[in-house]
This record gives sequence, C-alpha cells and structure tokens, in this order.
Amino acid sequence: GALLVSERIDREELCGALSPCSLSFEIVVENPLELYSGAVEIQDINDNDPVFPSSQARLEISESVAAGARFPLESAQDPDVGINSLQTYQLSANPHFALDVQTRVDGSKYAELVLEKELDREEQRELHLVLTALDGGSPPRSAHVQILIDVIDANDNAPVFNQSTYKASVRENTPSGTLVARISAHDLDDGPNGDIVYSFSSHTPAKVRELFALDSATGELRVKGQLDYEEMKLYEIYLQAKDKGAAPGVAHCKVLVEVVDVNDNAPEVTVTSVYSPVPEDAAPGTVVALLSVTDLDSLDNGLILVQVSDVNDNAPKSSQDSYDVYVLENNMPGIPILNVSATDPDLGRNAHLSYTLLQSDPTVGHLFSINRENGTLYLLSSLDHEDQVEFSMMVQVQDGGLPPLATNVSVSVFVTDLNDNAPTVLYPHPNTTATYTDVVAPGTPAGHMVTKVVAVDADAGYNAWISYTLLQATDPSLFSVGLHSGEIFTARQLQEDDAPQHILVILLKDHGEPVLSASATVSISVAEMVKEVLTDLTDVAPTNDPRRHVTFYLILAVILVSAAFFITMLSVGIFKCYKWRQSKELFNSSRSTLYRTPGPFHHIDAVRGGFTPPNFYHQVYLTTDSRQSDLLCKKPFTSSPLGSRQSTMRNGEPGLYHQIVGTASRLPTPAE
Repeated sequence: GALLVSERIDREELCGALSPCSLSFEIVVENPLELYSGAVEIQDINDNDPVFPSSQARLEISESVAAGARFPLESAQDPDVGINSLQTYQLSANPHFALDVQTRVDGSKYAELVLEKELDREEQRELHLVLTALDGGSPPRSAHVQILIDVIDANDNAPVFNQSTYKASVRENTPSGTLVARISAHDLDDGPNGDIVYSFSSHTPAKVRELFALDSATGELRVKGQLDYEEMKLYEIYLQAKDKGAAPGVAHCKVLVEVVDVNDNAPEVTVTSVYSPVPEDAAPGTVVALLSVTDLDSLDNGLILVQVSDVNDNAPKSSQDSYDVYVLENNMPGIPILNVSATDPDLGRNAHLSYTLLQSDPTVGHLFSINRENGTLYLLSSLDHEDQVEFSMMVQVQDGGLPPLATNVSVSVFVTDLNDNAPTVLYPHPNTTATYTDVVAPGTPAGHMVTKVVAVDADAGYNAWISYTLLQATDPSLFSVGLHSGEIFTARQLQEDDAPQHILVILLKDHGEPVLSASATVSISVAEMVKEVLTDLTDVAPTNDPRRHVTFYLILAVILVSAAFFITMLSVGIFKCYKWRQSKELFNSSRSTLYRTPGPFHHIDAVRGGFTPPNFYHQVYLTTDSRQSDLLCKKPFTSSPLGSRQSTMRNGEPGLYHQIVGTASRLPTPAE
C-alpha cells in the first residue's frame, strides 16, 4: 500500500501560479472490496530566477521635465509562488532618479522611476542605470536589466558670441566681395535648437545694408558697395544670431569698421585773386596772385609734396675704421673671415656700394678675395703661421655716384698658431753620419754638466715650449737631463767600474695640443783625457779618411771668406767705429749662458759641431797638426735693445774644435 513518486514533479508545470497545488487520487482495496480517496499537495521550492522581458530597456526623457515625474518600468516574472516569488526591485545609485516599488491587487510587484533632480542635456546626454529584481528565497534569486535614458534637448540655451565687439579696417577702394570680419556664436543646444542664423539687427540703417553683406550661415561680413572715406570714416554695424528652436534665443554683437583713406582725390587749385596787369617796374617779391590748394584726402594723402633730388654728397661710412681678424693656420680654403660693413645715406645709385681689395702686396691678391657686392672677405688658400704671421690690406668702399666717393678701411689678418710642428733637434745633428761623442772623466762628481741637447720648435708660445726627459740610457742612474734646458748632468759621481761608453736617448716634447715629440741620441765616453778618446777614434777611422781633406778645404774656405770680410769692414771707414764699439760693450756686458724657452721668434742659444749659419764669420787658427786645429766662429756684433746671449761648447770630433758665439732676442716666457 506504499504510494511512490514515479517521475520528477514540477509544481510550476502542474499548477502554474495556483496555490496550493494538490493532486487527487483513488485507491481500490480487494477482499473486501473498498474504495479510498486521497490528495497529495505539491509544495513550492525556490528553483526559478526572476526574468525580465528583455536585457535592456531604453527611455527618452526631455531635459525640461520637472522633478517628481514618474516613469513605469517593465516588470520581471517569477513562476515560483509565495515567498519564493518576486518580492522587490533595486536601482543602482545615481543623482537624478529614485525607485518606487508598488504592489498590484493580485500581490505582484512593479517598479517606477521617480525624477528627483532635473536633467541637463548640456551637462550629461545620457544616463546608464541598472534595475535588479529579487525574490524571497533563501538565498534569494535575482535578475538584472540595463536602463538607458536618453536626455532629449530642450531649447533652454540662447546663442552666445565669442566677443561682443569686433573691429576691422578696410581701404576705401576695397573691391566688392572683400572679407571685412567673421563673427562667430555658439549654442549649447542640439539639433535645430543649436543651429544658428546670422542677420543684421532690425535697427541697422539701410545704407549699411547697401554697403555690407552678411552670410547668414558663416557669419562672414563682406564689402558689398563702394566705400568712400570722405563720406563716412567709421561704420557701426549691429548684428544678431538666432537659433532655430520653437522659441528661438537671440544674441547681439557690434562690428566697428574703420574706412582707411587712399589718395583718390587730386589737389584742387583755386585762384583767389589775380593782380593784373603787373607793372614792368614791379620789385622782386611783389604779389602777383593768391592761390589756395585743397585736397579732400587725409594726412599725407592731402599734402603737396615737393620732391628733393639726391646729390652724391656723402661718402660711404664704415662701422669701423679698421678690422683685426684672427685666423687659425691650416684653415680650409674659401672660408669667409670678415664682413666689411658700410652705409651711405644717399639714395638710389648714389647709395649703391661696391667693395674692392687694394693690392699693394701681390701676396694679398693671391690669398684673399672680397665680394664686390656685400663686402665679405674670403680666404682663398691655407695659411701657415710659420710662414707669415700677419697680413695687412686696404678695402676700398665706393658708391655708384658721378663722380663716385670712396672710403678706405684697413684690415689686419693675424694667423694664430697651431701645434703642427714637432721639435727639431739641432745638436746632436740627427741627419749626419758622423758620431759625436762627449767626454767625461772618471770620478766626475754629481751635478756636472756633460753636454746639452739643443732643439727648436717652429711653432710659437706654449706650442714651442720644449721639455726634455731621459727616455733610455745605458745606465739610467748615471745621468739626468734638465726638464726645460736640455742640459745633461751627472746624477752621481762616476765610478771606475762604470761602462766606458754610454748612449742616452732624450725625448723632446712640446706643450701644444696635441703634444708633438722628437728624440735625440747622445753618446758619452768616460775617459781620463780627451786625447785618449781622439786616439781611439783615430785608430778606428781609416788612415786615408777622405774627410780630412774635406775638413782642410772647409777651413781654407773659411779663411778666405773671413779675410774678405775683414777687408770689407776696413773699407767701410771710421764712421762705423763708434757703432762697432757700442755693440762690443753691449756684448761684453750681457754675456751669459742663460737658456731661454723658445717663444714666437726662433733662436738657439748654443750650437754644436757641424752647424755654422751663413751669417757667421770665422777666425781660424791652425797648428802644425791640422787634425788638432781649433776653429773659432763668431757672429758679428749687433746692436740689440733686447740684449745678447752667448754660449760656448766644444766638439770632440778629431781635427775640429768649434767655439760658436750666437745672439738671440729676448723671448716672452710661457706666462707672457
């Protein structure tokens, strides 16, 4: 007699919204036969979600709707019954709308939107809300719908001009159609409510409407008629802008148009009175007639102008009387280095200037060129500071008058030095095959000067300041070299066990950027006497050394040249004696062995073997053994306001002993 469920029961399918939901049945019992009636009540469970008819709802609400207006919303459906059915609605947070949930007679729920704050389309064109439906189950089931609210525009904004007053000016001969001004207004509304039409204000005079035209769509104000400055100098035009709404908004602006005068009226000459006839004996200055001249134009357009013709009475004038130009040596050819500027207050051809380079020196014409029209001075080739330091030239500036007037401007071009020359070693001579050996005796104390490296640098200033360092030596502890003098000293006392022959390599560097360098090799022998060294060298050299004959002939040539020089000196006369004695006294008073750093002028303060400049004269003293002769070389005395310097050095080469006296001008120190 057990009653069983034969399949899944769906209350909503059997009974729908009917509650309670019950199923009736009858049972027949045999032996004895009996009939029983029964009923089964199907109870609801929360197995259905609320459902909206669509996932999105759209509303159109005018921005002019007042607060308090209500807007019904579509209801959700829930097939469950009782507490499991739809119970309430919720609305997402927003500043404009609230939700009012109402109950129908049958107990179902529906919702309405209530406007709490008025809408403004210009502030927000549309709103997005979310409506949620909830049933009473545990946990509750829900459904959502998107509500899109379009804010419909209302004509609640009038047009606004971007400025209240516009200003423009036109010439009185301006042709028709010329743009005078462009006015602009804007309206925050949409559609026809925001479309703007421009027009003249109602109180605009008819004369203005005849002279000016206004484009109703673009706001462009153009000339329509013929303007006349003498008739009206200023027009005050009033314009308006309207939208196309049912109740259109209006805005107003003003355009001030100034008419600019042009010289369109000829002068009128009026003869006020004429005194006629005029007596033949009338004195100069007698009034013959009274005239009056009028011109309707304004300002300069109304004057009587008297033209004054120009006369070429002004010479060109340069902004500077002279120019100093500094150019780095090794420059690129063809570069401009100076622009000579000049002016001429005359007019026309009289003020047309031309520039010419006056070539007193042919070298200037090959190196420099000037643009005839604008006065730009060009350098045609590369300059060398060591070749020439300064160039002087004259630039002539001439006008085009008849006769022409001209002005001369002096230009000095100074070639500044670059460090493009490495130091040059004068002693020991780097390009000779002869071996120069300096001799120092054993036991020589420390600090004794053995010899000196002499070098020059063709550059100037710091670029020519040479420093000497010991790069390589047979015994580095035995010798040292002066940093700026090139003098080689014994660093310690010579010992008997020191090597008899020493080779020193001296590195010479200048102070330019980049640093350039050279090297010199010095040979030093340690021996008791010079004769020992000479004997050694003699033993080494072949007995038939052809250089002996060359030396003899050189000495003979020196004797002949010296003799000719003295004969010439004696023939000059006694009037040179006074100057000769002056130079001799100056020479004796300033004798010194001071070594100076080479400056802008090149000099040497000591010269060693094989270097005899052509401007030296020679006195030769020969012994019976020509291989041990002494040769004395002196430079002629010269009168120098800067003083003289001399230095004497001996050469250890067999057969020649040189004593050379040189002079050098004082040079600026590196600090100078």
